[in-house]
Amino acid sequence: VEKYRPQALSELVSHRDILSTVQRFISEDRLPHLLLYGPPGTGKTSTILACARQLYREREFGSMVLELNASDDRGIDIVRGPILSFASTRTIFKKGFKLVILDEADAMTQDAQNALRRVIEKFTENTRFCLICNYLSKIIPALQSRCTRFRFGPLTPELMVPRLQHVIQEEGVDVTEDGMKALVTLSSGDMRRALNILQSTSMAFGKVTEENVYTCTGHPLKSDIANILDWMLNQDFSTAYRKITELKALKGLALQDILTEIHLFVHRVDFPPSIRIQLLIKLADIEYRLAAGTSEKIQLSSLIAAFQVTRDLVVAEA
Repeated sequence: VEKYRPQALSELVSHRDILSTVQRFISEDRLPHLLLYGPPGTGKTSTILACARQLYREREFGSMVLELNASDDRGIDIVRGPILSFASTRTIFKKGFKLVILDEADAMTQDAQNALRRVIEKFTENTRFCLICNYLSKIIPALQSRCTRFRFGPLTPELMVPRLQHVIQEEGVDVTEDGMKALVTLSSGDMRRALNILQSTSMAFGKVTEENVYTCTGHPLKSDIANILDWMLNQDFSTAYRKITELKALKGLALQDILTEIHLFVHRVDFPPSIRIQLLIKLADIEYRLAAGTSEKIQLSSLIAAFQVTRDLVVAEA
């Protein structure tokens, strides 16, 4: 993942509109304070690091860029101490501004964020701040209004595939067409995750096929889900329960994953609307209970029960 991290703005594959805006800011030397947010693996940190590389030469990097991550301490003392002293000192012999990158800023406490608002305002002359976070709602509104916000959405398959192919060529990995599809599907717009799955699958199996990708990540195969659905709708309760339990043990599947996949199927299967609504409410309940850490066995029987009730209702309606 780090080996293929884009080094320059031109190498980033996604969010062309954001990148062109940032590029314009840099070329006109009018970079505002930035707030980049969105799900992980969509290029937020890569973007700002590429900006920093463009702004500063290698040897100025240490004195001009202060990068703090969630792993570093960023409590109120750090904001009032090191961050303040870094921001308040000017660089001799160098025009332009310093850059403070606060990665995973949503992990900062309310107090630290409140202390930051004054710092940002006071030293705008010679320092630019860039906050990066996953959840915009965890950044206090006062900070949001001081920054130019950019949302990095999940990457589309059209953008991910060429980049993945580039990595595959460089590394000489054997990937099939369906394997590629599986990578993109499972990573759901997260480039970092796609590369991690690619790496672990190719190391474990040598060849990256759909089945290997699903096996490696412990995700249920499409065919397995089809079987589970078939059993729940066409077998009696105890048979369905036994078969699904056996399949779960054999493939090491988590009920959570099965539930997510089945939910997609429910939308595709042609149930009468009223019955589908009942079923979806049931699935939502089961998912909530699973998240609360309940017994999988009981929830599995609840899932089968929900489908059997649905089946009986469909039969009754017909």
